[in-house]
Amino acid sequence: MARQQLHVFYVGRVQGVGFRYTTKIVAQGFEVTGTVRNLSDGRVEMIAEGERSELESFRKAIQDSDVGIFIRQEQAAWNEAKNCFRGFEIVR
Repeated sequence: MARQQLHVFYVGRVQGVGFRYTTKIVAQGFEVTGTVRNLSDGRVEMIAEGERSELESFRKAIQDSDVGIFIRQEQAAWNEAKNCFRGFEIVR
């Protein structure tokens, strides 16, 4: 299967609630690589790469986690993987 990239902007009260840390912990249960970071406009940006089914499960696990209640909206896009990540990291 071809690897894909999932690029998501999370909108809501997603900063200051442990969102990035929780996302990194959740990522450990999946075969994904990527980054998560806060944006100056209050959103959180996540870029993850892996097989599409794994990415869909990862995204659902974030929604079902303790921080999922803070998500008001997700803006997601699918792209071809660039294979430029090692592991899953919080970017500051």
